[in-house]
Amino acid sequence: MPCRPSSTEVPPTPSPVKLSQPTPSLGFEPELTLLRPRDEKVLYNKVVQTVELDEGPSGPTEDEIRKRIQAEVEAATAVREQELKQENEQIAKEIEEEIRELTEEERTAIFATPEFLDFVEESSKRIQRALNDSYDYTQDYRLIGGGVSTDNEGKRVKEVCAFFDEKWAKSRSITDIDWSIKAKLIAASYNKNPTAVNDPDGLVCIWNIHMVDRPEFVFHSQSDVLSTCFSPFHPNLVFGGTYSGQILLWDTRAKHLPVLKSPLSASGHTYPVYSLQMVGTQNAHNLISSSTDGMVCSWLVDMLAQPQETLELVHAGHNKTNEVAITTFDFPDNETTTFWVGTEEGNVYQANRYDRAGSKAGLNQHDIYKGHSGPIMGLHFHPLEGSIDFSDIFLTCSVDWTVKLWKAKTTTKPSTSVNVISPLYSFEEADDYVYDVRWHPHHPAVFGSVDGSGRFDLWNLNTDTEVPIITTNVGTGRAINKLAWERKDGRRAALGCSDGRLYVYDVGDVGVPRDSEWVDLQKTISNIVAGGTSLRITGAADGDSRPLSASLNGR
Repeated sequence: MPCRPSSTEVPPTPSPVKLSQPTPSLGFEPELTLLRPRDEKVLYNKVVQTVELDEGPSGPTEDEIRKRIQAEVEAATAVREQELKQENEQIAKEIEEEIRELTEEERTAIFATPEFLDFVEESSKRIQRALNDSYDYTQDYRLIGGGVSTDNEGKRVKEVCAFFDEKWAKSRSITDIDWSIKAKLIAASYNKNPTAVNDPDGLVCIWNIHMVDRPEFVFHSQSDVLSTCFSPFHPNLVFGGTYSGQILLWDTRAKHLPVLKSPLSASGHTYPVYSLQMVGTQNAHNLISSSTDGMVCSWLVDMLAQPQETLELVHAGHNKTNEVAITTFDFPDNETTTFWVGTEEGNVYQANRYDRAGSKAGLNQHDIYKGHSGPIMGLHFHPLEGSIDFSDIFLTCSVDWTVKLWKAKTTTKPSTSVNVISPLYSFEEADDYVYDVRWHPHHPAVFGSVDGSGRFDLWNLNTDTEVPIITTNVGTGRAINKLAWERKDGRRAALGCSDGRLYVYDVGDVGVPRDSEWVDLQKTISNIVAGGTSLRITGAADGDSRPLSASLNGR
């Protein structure tokens, strides 16, 4: 009987068997290898798995190895430091050879180059905007409490900033202001500085809300700039009307001088231009200007060599001269043909740029808006916004210390005989000449007015028609010449002062209308029209229309 091998015995491993057989069809001899079957078990014992090593001589200790590695690292570090030192010395030597000390003449020449001056101008403006920004960049919002700040508690109208530049605005008065559609830039025009004979006679400064110490751009003119406006369709273009009658165009991408200007000839204006306005759409628009000799011109933006159209306003009823001395004018919203002008005599007239059905181009000789007893300083139509159209309502202000509310007569039925139109209402709370009045761009019942005593009055017809809802004394009490609302949301008002300072005020929620404001204003105007006859008297001689209480008080 065959004996079974013990568990400690290692069975012999069969060697692979190779079979070779020539295959004529393939052209080579394949090799076949027989592997051990999977079910065959191979057993090992401890003797096979362990091998005893002969003990040799003892090696270096751990401390010796650490010391040796540390010595190698220190040596390598010392070599690298020596190499870096040599490299730095070499670089310093090369730099010293390349760079030399500039002479005083060379430094002066570099500082005077236009490229260097432009770099300093632009980079310093960016730094100054960041420094003047009221936003706190280091604010830790984890430490902010839940309460409301009480710094301006109770103040519904507060001053945001005041722009003034000692070099440019000193001894000058602001003659006009306008907000850019970018909402952060304000254009302010200035008259002559009599103490600086070498400075330009007229200026237009572009101020940035985030940079109060100096203007973003300064534009020069050879004559006092009396009116200015941004182009609503080209934010880089700024127009100006001058005392000499020239129309100027500046570009913020160019230098200080105008890029285009009208000639001093009879084809355009030869008298002071106190009012400018851009009318039309993005694809078809014109610049309309008026001068104190009754001339109204229409200009193409890219061509000021001669006006596209001219219109001379004359009135046959004037005694000494038939000229109409225009001080201000305005177009109703969405209107490009019919406009209304305020004059030095205190009357308002309606005029047409072109012939229309039933009326010719020129001044409407029959309809006379009579109510002021002095030159009209401001005229503004109600903006077309909201559910009810009030675009036929306009405001005027005058040196007679009053602001008056008017309703424009429809142009579809022109009068055939003299028709004196009286104001709907007269606001008589000013302390001095009222130099400007403006409807709020978004609230239908709110408007602002400024006067010669430095007062800024905010009126809300839906709240009170007798007194303003807020009265603010601006600056040092000098006369405020112009008022302009921010176009975007109307939260800010820019005020131009006669001492050359430009103030920006935040009116808060005063200009935020409720949904019912348009209906309420309609009721207010209806009540004014209904009660106007019994509350007012009309002077037959001068056409004065004032509240009965004001007439009795001798105002």
